[in-house]
Amino acid sequence: MTTEHRTLHNRVLAVLGPAIAAGEYAPGHAFTLQGLENDFGVSRTVAREAVRVLESMGLVVSRPRTGIRVRPQRDWSVFDPQLIRWRLAGSGRMEQLRSLNELRAAVEPGAAALAAERGPADERAQLEAVAERMTLTGQAGELTTFMELDIAFHRRILELSGNEMLSGLAEVVTEVLVARTSYDLMPHNPRPEALRLHMTVARAVRDGLPDVAEAAMRAIVTEVADALRDDAPGC
Repeated sequence: MTTEHRTLHNRVLAVLGPAIAAGEYAPGHAFTLQGLENDFGVSRTVAREAVRVLESMGLVVSRPRTGIRVRPQRDWSVFDPQLIRWRLAGSGRMEQLRSLNELRAAVEPGAAALAAERGPADERAQLEAVAERMTLTGQAGELTTFMELDIAFHRRILELSGNEMLSGLAEVVTEVLVARTSYDLMPHNPRPEALRLHMTVARAVRDGLPDVAEAAMRAIVTEVADALRDDAPGC
């Protein structure tokens, strides 16, 4: 794909993808390649490439004679990071965040326990340094750096679990953490209790204490769930 084609292809996706994700087109709504060409002023090749991306996400299905049709939400590839970003950018942002945090609640506490049990000792020990830097940047109100460290912390927990399926959810968790900062759902200074809990998880993982690691991680995601339930910033 040439640079020009990629730019045009991205322009089509940047409009059509979020619109479908936001429910602006009902399941069964039909597009045609000719219609996309006319609407966006692009070539047939560019239109077809954009449709292929949407198909890969399960948003549409393309069939001869029936055109390109929007698929029901149950068929969407809901773990696709781009689709998550589109959904977070729309009016259903809070619902999507709650859904993603419920996934975190189901996954991350168990991952923290596995990290304490399975992670190599030297790598488990490094997690504490990340938590310490999180505390310092959080207290200083350096949210950009704090977010980067928070992402690194939670990704590392999933990776240390030694389970490839859990590790594969790292991008999903990243999107949740980024969204909470991007959409002003984080306080200027993260809550002290949340900082303490991250440190507790890190030390429990370091010391090989799965029950403590699991309980502390569960408290972290529960606090976030409570903040989202109240539509208020959490940590």
